Amino acid sequence: MKKLPITLACGDYEILRPLKEGLVQPDGIDLTMVTAMDSTTRHWRFLRNREFDVAEVSASSYIIATDRGLPFRAVPVFPHRRFRHGFIFINKTKGINKPTDLIGRRIGVKSYQVTACLWLRGILESEYGVPHKSMQWFAELDEDVAFTPPEDLRLSLIPEKKSIETMLAEGEIDALLHPDIIEPIVKRDPRVGLLFPNPKAEEISYYRRTGIFPIMHVLGLKQELVEQHPWVATNLYKAFDDAKTLAMKRMRNPRLVPLAWYQEAWDEQAALLGPDPWEYGLSPVNRRNLATLLGYSRAQGLISRDMTPDDLFINISEGRKRGDFRT
Repeated sequence: MKKLPITLACGDYEILRPLKEGLVQPDGIDLTMVTAMDSTTRHWRFLRNREFDVAEVSASSYIIATDRGLPFRAVPVFPHRRFRHGFIFINKTKGINKPTDLIGRRIGVKSYQVTACLWLRGILESEYGVPHKSMQWFAELDEDVAFTPPEDLRLSLIPEKKSIETMLAEGEIDALLHPDIIEPIVKRDPRVGLLFPNPKAEEISYYRRTGIFPIMHVLGLKQELVEQHPWVATNLYKAFDDAKTLAMKRMRNPRLVPLAWYQEAWDEQAALLGPDPWEYGLSPVNRRNLATLLGYSRAQGLISRDMTPDDLFINISEGRKRGDFRT
């Protein structure tokens, strides 16, 4: 039987390993996986150039694309989540000791639309009383989706030859929200530190208050693929879910990971976040997660209308009590 060839661009994650290795194969699909590029490049190439049939894509940028009516759809697969309190970096000479010290400051971002930065601006505003418009923003990259900032948002693009991380270390900006661990932290630059000295404690407290383990990325599809082959969305969802199930089962073996206290970390995560922190689909927990992100996007002027999680995703339901095969 001839299968439909599809190119998927995504990260090289453990929860996707069974797909990459062919242990799980989407029914009716000949899948080519492209995993070598970094996230921001992949998002830009998918949303700007439409180079891939399917891609792991920034949730924030996909929300904006949906608001604009751009030709993309998505299924509720979330390959990447991360708590973000540990990704607020400060210049230690600027007298920043608590979140409200960021008010009136010069703040850098990798790009303004980055999902990590959207979450952090929302969390700073809703949880710590730091309005996003009280700061002056400086972005390093152009945006995944063309964006005209609200008139009262102070946002500038830094010169191409400058690095936002170097600007933080040298004091040209006061703080930086970033999706990655930045170079000055890796190199233990004494001028740079974390806003929260114990980010894990802040993240645990946040989760206990909100029940949110922040969703970063969704699985996007080109609109024409969905229109020409409507069955693809459900079959991809099933394959991703099966791959995650296999991967999580494999990862329970502490011999796989060179960490002395891996089992303890695994048990701690399960006790706090439950047995499936990477749950796919529009469960009540995931709906609350996505509704919060949508609310932040609307409040920060990234989208022009109120939206719900159902506005974002293809309905992959097969009907009541269907989908479990019996032989």
